[in-house]
Amino acid sequence: MRDFATAAAPGKINVAFQVGPLREDGYHDVASLYLALDLQELVTAYPAEAGTAYAEMSEASTIILEPDEVPTGEDNLAVKAARLLCEYTGHEGGVRLSIAKHVPVAGGMGGGSADAAAALVACDALWGLGLSRGELMRLGARLGADVPFSMTGGAAVGLGVGDELSPLLHVEPSHWVLIPASYGLSTPRVYGVLDELRASASRGEAEGIGIDPELVTALRDGDPETVAPHLRNDLQAAAVHLAPELEQVFEAAKHAGALASLVSGSGPTVAVLARDGREAKRIATQLSDELEVRAIPAQGPSQGARLLR
Repeated sequence: MRDFATAAAPGKINVAFQVGPLREDGYHDVASLYLALDLQELVTAYPAEAGTAYAEMSEASTIILEPDEVPTGEDNLAVKAARLLCEYTGHEGGVRLSIAKHVPVAGGMGGGSADAAAALVACDALWGLGLSRGELMRLGARLGADVPFSMTGGAAVGLGVGDELSPLLHVEPSHWVLIPASYGLSTPRVYGVLDELRASASRGEAEGIGIDPELVTALRDGDPETVAPHLRNDLQAAAVHLAPELEQVFEAAKHAGALASLVSGSGPTVAVLARDGREAKRIATQLSDELEVRAIPAQGPSQGARLLR
């Protein structure tokens, strides 16, 4: 057995996110255009007492965490990933997971899903299980709809509940600025408010969903001017309803020269599209000063979960 194993997995934004009507099982069909970013979660797995699995936040984290903001016990998604791997393979070892957070927490960017994907890769290596990437992805899907995409990275269209992935090949770089909030939004609550808003507008039956082929082409070609008008997130109205101050972020981004902006996933992180990397750094500096937050320049696509050492 190795002394330790470290894996990385990316956070993501939803360049487009459409939500179908509420299903009888309580879920929604979605159509998402995922883009993995170069903000990577790092998970290092160390041997621990047999049958135990727990997490700790690494001092190498660049995201400032409040005490108890991220659970470290059985509710942690990386711990759940380790437990699931043991259940699937019959492995009886234990693991301590050190997590270096670089993706905003509870911000709609899939940081917890990235932790789970990286934990699957790291624990598989630590314990010498030799599972295939396909097996790890199927296990990841049992942990959450965003975990399989964090395994693949790059860019992909996601259907179903977001886990039916069709990867896009040869996607040119695009440049973004991420504006985290000092608070989180509950994903189930955001979906619930979306359903309430649709019902109050007599639109309980949402329109058909699907990703615009023109947006896919523009993202592949690295054409931000054409990408910008096609950004869409059906959850945005619900996120703004719960956090009206997000409107100020959109306005500040527009004045800073952003091509477009939208809430990432269920929010409240806002993703701002820039013309190029230089513009992204300039916009990030300006918004950091104006909004008194840490705006983060980022680039996509980025590779999926992988073993580092």
